[in-house]
Amino acid sequence: MRLSDVNLTDPDVFVPGVPHEMFSVLRREAPVHWHEGDGRETGFWAITKHADLKHVSRTPEIFSSAEKGIMFRDPPPQELAAIRAIMISMDPPRHRQYRNLVNKVFTPRMIERLHVRVAAMVERIFDAVAERGECDFVEEIAAPLPMQVICEMMGVPDEDRRAIYDLSNRMVGFDDPEMREDAAPGGIDYNLASVEMFSYAARLAEKARRHPGDDLATALLAAEVDGERLSELDFNSFFLLLAIAGNETTRTVTTNGTIALLEHGDAIDALRRDPSLVATAVEEMLRWSPPVHYFRRTATADTEIRGVRIRAGDKLLLWYDSANRDEEVFANADRFDVRRDPNEHLAFGIGEHFCLGASLARLELRMIFSGMLRRLRDLEIVSAPRRLRSNFINGVKEMRVRFAPG
Repeated sequence: MRLSDVNLTDPDVFVPGVPHEMFSVLRREAPVHWHEGDGRETGFWAITKHADLKHVSRTPEIFSSAEKGIMFRDPPPQELAAIRAIMISMDPPRHRQYRNLVNKVFTPRMIERLHVRVAAMVERIFDAVAERGECDFVEEIAAPLPMQVICEMMGVPDEDRRAIYDLSNRMVGFDDPEMREDAAPGGIDYNLASVEMFSYAARLAEKARRHPGDDLATALLAAEVDGERLSELDFNSFFLLLAIAGNETTRTVTTNGTIALLEHGDAIDALRRDPSLVATAVEEMLRWSPPVHYFRRTATADTEIRGVRIRAGDKLLLWYDSANRDEEVFANADRFDVRRDPNEHLAFGIGEHFCLGASLARLELRMIFSGMLRRLRDLEIVSAPRRLRSNFINGVKEMRVRFAPG
């Protein structure tokens, strides 16, 4: 493959799987590469090396999340205020203020308290499918746990959880016609889903104010930033972020991690012989198939990366798939190794925007894979997984699996 063949803007390129050959060419020939736009949007700098991604992530004063958000497409000016209200699209000092607030309620103690409940959820998930001997892995095994955990933490009642799950699917599937109700290019379903999610968050906040409980919604409404409570927009934006980031990403790693295990039979055999390897295996799954392909930054000043001049206003896309296979950091980077240690993957990001829910995601992943090893014998994929049409989320829509019943 030649450098001129690289095309990261077309979601269809990602449907067969991550285009690792393209990223290999970029790392080798042009680690800071100017990539032309797609005809609707301007081009961007593709950042593909581990060290460069760390540098950009740790320099928010030059590489901004708030300037134009974290997506490839430039948002309309009227949407910027709402985008900047989401913590993932904030810059310091505002980001640090809000992160400190959330850290006060999203604590290791709260995560620790979830252990027993998560274990019970995992058992119910496998109880529901065990006797049948087959299921859709995404819908019935990977998806329920993260959505149940987030909804329980936020105080979302059981009867509303399916609706939140469907809304989050519509929001991350904006480039996949099958995931949109309008099913038309350039449709408005993403915005409609955002409005519905915000509307639900407002009702949840009102319920938490009237009937405070031992949940994250109540704690967030009581917390303060510089003496001020969260605004309605702030609370709704945080709920939206949790519903998507806390659900979609863990579900995606669960599915892609299972694919990796089944494609590397020696790996799953090693875990069955020694279940203590689950922790390092989860880290390798995160490295091997990170849930998010890229996040965007916008340069706020003229600067350089590897001697390449970056101008103020330029957009940069940080490609996590590529950084996690950087040959300068990972020995045998194209080998799936459940014993890999150390493992300096960047699937959770680094710097200001290191994933707030990393410890929760790790807990869920370790428990779902431990449960899978115990409960599903002779697991195999029945037909090729159907991947999400997206160059943003590394998702799988459906994966039929078969296993020994009982």
